[in-house]
Amino acid sequence: MSDADLHADLEEAAREEMERACDLGWDKIAAVTPWGDIYEGYTPAGRDVCFERNYLWKEEVGYDVRVEVVVFEPRDFEHGVRLVRELSRPTP
Repeated sequence: MSDADLHADLEEAAREEMERACDLGWDKIAAVTPWGDIYEGYTPAGRDVCFERNYLWKEEVGYDVRVEVVVFEPRDFEHGVRLVRELSRPTP
């Protein structure tokens, strides 16, 4: 598999993980922020990878949340794919 194929596979896995990470909604995410976890799984092409998911306060506690997802092959974090999304606190 070429480097481009590898990157595309990791990127697709990262996009899918980001959708799951944000699917909880701001209220549920804010209840556990700050939080992070790493676990093993598989890319759409079946490659063994590690998924890292982090929920962090963007600036001030209780407001916008920064969601970070990194997907990488074990022992190769530097060549993984990192995505970041910000979830805004809902206005009352």
